[in-house]
Parts: sequence; C-alpha cells; structure tokens
Amino acid sequence: MRLSVPGPRSLAGQLFAMQAVLIAVVVAGYALFSYVSDRSQAEEAATRQARAVARSVADSPSVLAATRTADPSAELQPYALKVMRDTEVDFITIMDPRGIRWTHPDPRQIGQTFQGHTELALRGRTFTETYTGTLGPSVRAVTPIQDGPRVVGLVSAGIRVEEITQRVQDQLTALLGVAAGALVLGAVGTYVINARLRRHTHGMNAAELSRMHDYHQAALHAVREGLLMLDGQYRVALINDGGRELLGVAGDVVGRSVAELGLPAPLTGALLASEPRVDEVHLTASRVLVINTSPVSGGERRGTVVTLRDVTELQSLMGELDSERGFTQALRSQAHEAANRLHTVVSLIELGRAEEAVEFATAELELAQALTDQVVAAVSEPVLAALLLGKTAQANERGVELMVSEESSLDDGLLPESLPARDLVTILGNLIDNAVDAAQGSVRARVTVAAYTRTSDDTPELVLRVSDTGPGVDPEHAEAVFQRGFSTKPAGPGGRGLGLALVRQTSQRHGGSLTVAEADGGGAEFEVRLPLREPETVAGGVPSGAPAARGAGGDA
Repeated sequence: MRLSVPGPRSLAGQLFAMQAVLIAVVVAGYALFSYVSDRSQAEEAATRQARAVARSVADSPSVLAATRTADPSAELQPYALKVMRDTEVDFITIMDPRGIRWTHPDPRQIGQTFQGHTELALRGRTFTETYTGTLGPSVRAVTPIQDGPRVVGLVSAGIRVEEITQRVQDQLTALLGVAAGALVLGAVGTYVINARLRRHTHGMNAAELSRMHDYHQAALHAVREGLLMLDGQYRVALINDGGRELLGVAGDVVGRSVAELGLPAPLTGALLASEPRVDEVHLTASRVLVINTSPVSGGERRGTVVTLRDVTELQSLMGELDSERGFTQALRSQAHEAANRLHTVVSLIELGRAEEAVEFATAELELAQALTDQVVAAVSEPVLAALLLGKTAQANERGVELMVSEESSLDDGLLPESLPARDLVTILGNLIDNAVDAAQGSVRARVTVAAYTRTSDDTPELVLRVSDTGPGVDPEHAEAVFQRGFSTKPAGPGGRGLGLALVRQTSQRHGGSLTVAEADGGGAEFEVRLPLREPETVAGGVPSGAPAARGAGGDA
C-alpha cells in the first residue's frame, strides 16, 4: 500500500491557519483578562458591600440597645439573619469586645470566639480582610459598635470567596459565548480574505513564493542605478532604462545572450563569470562603470543580478576625498615647516639677533608669496590655481620640484560652461600625480606644468601639458598606458591603472585628445588639447559638457 505525501499547503491556506490560531489566542487572552479583571472587580464590590452592611448594623440604635441587655443574642440573632437575607451577605456576626459571638448563621457557633482579627476595630477603626473562618475563606469587614467613645461590641459582615467565584463564573459563561461568536466571525472573515489571496497568488505554495522572493530580494539588495538580470543561460531576463543607457544598448535585448550585446570583452567576461563581482571597474566606449554581480541561487543556479553604476559620481567623491587628503597633508607639511621657521626666529631673538630674525622671516614670507604670485599670475582660474598650490606642497614633501611653465596663461572666466573646472581637475590632477610618481627619486626631480590657450584651425583650444624628469614611457607602451588596468607600479588594494584611463575618457568626452611623448631632457610629456566651444554631442552619444569623472591620485 502506497502512502501519498501531501504537497505543501498553499500560502493562503497557511495564512488562514495562522490567522485562525491568532484569533483564537487573542479571544482566549481577552477572556482570561476579563476573568481576572471581573474577579478583581467582584472582590472589590464584595468588600464594599460587606463594609457597608457592617457599618449599617453597627450604627443601628437597636443593636446598641441590645448590647446593654442581659442576653444580647436573643434580640440580635433574628435581626442579623434578616439583614443577611436582605443584603445577600453570607454572614453577619455581632460579638462583644472579647470576640464572643452573639450572632452567627450557624446557631451552634453562638458563644464561641470569633475567628479573625479584631485589634483595629477595638481601637475604633473599620477594616476589611480575607480570612478563613468557620464558613471557609471569606471577604469580611469588621467595625466597632460604639457607645460614645467606648467600644461595646463588634460587627463582622462577609461574603464567601466561593460565592464571589460563582458570580464571576456566571459572567465568564456569557463572555465565552461572545468570544466563541467572535472567533467564528473572525474565522469566516479570514477565510474570505484568504480566498481572495489564493486568487492573487495563483495558489502558489510557500516554496514557490520563496524562490521568487530570493530572486527579487537579491535584485533589490544589489541594485544601485542600472539593473540587469540574467537567467541561468546568461540571457537577458530584465534590463531597466538605466542599464540600457549605461551599457549603450538599444532595441529589444530581452532574451538575447550577453555575448551578443557587443560589449567590451572584459565587461562581457565579468557578466559571464559564475563567481560574484564586487565594485569592479570596467570601461565602455564612453563610460567608466562599476559593476556588482550577485548569483541567484537556491540549490541550483537560477541566474545573476547585475547592477551598474556610472563611476562619474563615485570617482568625483573619491577625487574630492583624495584632494582633501592632499590638501591636509600639504597643510601638515607647511605647518611643520612653519613651526621650524618660527622656532628659528624665536631662537634668533633670544640670542639678541633681532635683525637677522627679521631678515630670515622676511625672506621666508617673500618666498611663499612669490610662489603664490607665480601660480596665480600664470593661472588665475581659482580651482586650478588652488590645485597647483596644493600639488606643489605635496610634491615638495616628496622631494619633487613642481614648476609652472612661463608660457602658462589662463585667465579667470575664460573657460566656457561646457568645460567645468572639476573636469580640468580630473585631467590635471591625475597627470601631475603620475608625473610626481615618475620623477620621484630621479636626479633633480622636477615636474613642469603648462596651461594656456591657443587657436588651431580657427578653433580656440586649451592646452594642458605635464612633463617630468622620470624614466619616460616605452614607445611600445605609448598606447597601452591609456588602457584601464595598465600600470608600471605595484597594485594597491584598490587596483592601479585607472588615472590615465580617466584622463583620456574625460578628454574624449569634451572632444579633445591626449598624447604622450618624450620630454626635452628625458622623462615623459603628456599633453591634453580641449576645444573651447559650446556643448555638442561627441562620440558615444555623451554631451561634451556632461559631468566628468573627477579624481586625483590616478596612475598609469
């Protein structure tokens, strides 16, 4: 005999069971709370009732008069039984100050000692307590019978705890009926809601929905700007508008293989890789992209989620951070040098050589001012001037002399809006950093920077030239140095070979060119030419005035 294993219940069925249990728990909890609350309220009501009855009996003139007779029980016992019936209390005990009973529901207890506390009542106070007496546990009140200031007797009225419980149980029975009705109504409502849910989920079970959730959850966690989803055969399953723009693809590409999209080989290889890729930089015809890949798995390969980011914003932030670090290092170096010079001036004054101190301080001030005047006179564009001053301090700290060529002439306001200063910082900053790296350690290490405008073929253009005294560039590598990933220096944690690639990318975005040649006296000379014209579309479909990736600290 074969036993059939039931398949997984649909999500709607699971939710119905969960909601039914939840409603049952809520109703049960409410019933328990109501029971406890009602019991507490019943005990408080019984306490108030017993107190009121006890005080009424103690204040009765006939009771006071009976306490003065030779046999108080003869008059008080019938009276107490009548009051018990009228007030629905379980007992009324009237006793003398010693606690000897004059009345009791059980006549056999008359003349016996009262079971309970009487100390507070003997001092003229009324109090309540829960005590186990001859009738069992009860809530009782004890109050004095006073003849003026003298206590001549005591009255105790009480209701058995068993009677209080019975009252609460009667209320609880009605409450459970209401709770059962609420449970049935909630179950019906839950069934109706889940029937609708089954229609919307097409009766899928939790495993199927979980698989869909895994796929889309991976996409949501990975998405940054462009989104590309590949199936298990590396065909495009989904691509958003940002992904189309960043990859430069057009038309209906859904269902096509990644290898058929015409992307650069390194980027295609990264998309076809089975292992995850994290913040990996790749170049297309007109963009620098950062890609992240995340396989969608659940026991089998189901595809890959790829997110694409334009490195413009990222590189801009990195460039700003690198610039800030560079300026900070320059300020630290200058602060150190200034402290040394200040100590020298102070020491000369302490030695009584004030004139020499003034001459020394004046010479240092003139030297610093001369450097600033030289840079500002040659390049009055404020952002580039600040960049050159900061790079000069950094180069000096590394033992490299950075000079601004005499032919440099770049007035403020000359650059059009289509050529933002941040793009020039990307170009010049990376070129200077590469030049300083190359010149460091050479004889008379020097980097020369030239920035000027000229007219070529009736088109005004900006020329940026950076030369160094380093080993130069091997002619065989004259083109390779501009490729992403090429570097003659050891790779760091973030990789190498992005600086010159960004310089070329930015230059081409503005319709310019980047070349490398041998400098006069050895070393390498990089020259960038940028046309000074209004924005227009250049190769790759990117406006020449589009924001460029900014960065300093690049390398070849």
